[in-house]
Amino acid sequence: MKKSKFTETQIVSILKQADAGVPIKDICRQAGISVPTYYQWK
Repeated sequence: MKKSKFTETQIVSILKQADAGVPIKDICRQAGISVPTYYQWK
C-alpha cells in the first residue's frame, strides 16, 4: 500500500477544519487533495 504524504496529525487538522464550518472544496484546494480523498479519510 502506498504511504500517504500526510501524517495523521495533518489529516486530523484537515478534518477538524471541516467541522469548524470551512467549505470542503476550499479545504481540499488548500491542502492539495481531492474531494474523494477527503471523504475517504473521513
